[in-house]
Amino acid sequence: MRQSLKQKIIEICDLKIEKKGETVGLSFYAFFANKNDDPDLLMEAATWWIKTHKLDHFEKAQKIKDMVLADK
Repeated sequence: MRQSLKQKIIEICDLKIEKKGETVGLSFYAFFANKNDDPDLLMEAATWWIKTHKLDHFEKAQKIKDMVLADK
């Protein structure tokens, strides 16, 4: 996964955790606007989430952040 996407995921996870607490869940769609303006980036995130790690649709933000940090 490209570094810019990793950074965006970490930032979004931090924001969600700050606003809703440590148990907040999210899907990979949380990293994108409602408008599909970068389908390649969306597919990159979906591939990492679904194919590579076989995650459920919703996962804890802290878990995702930890996984991305471990993947650097």
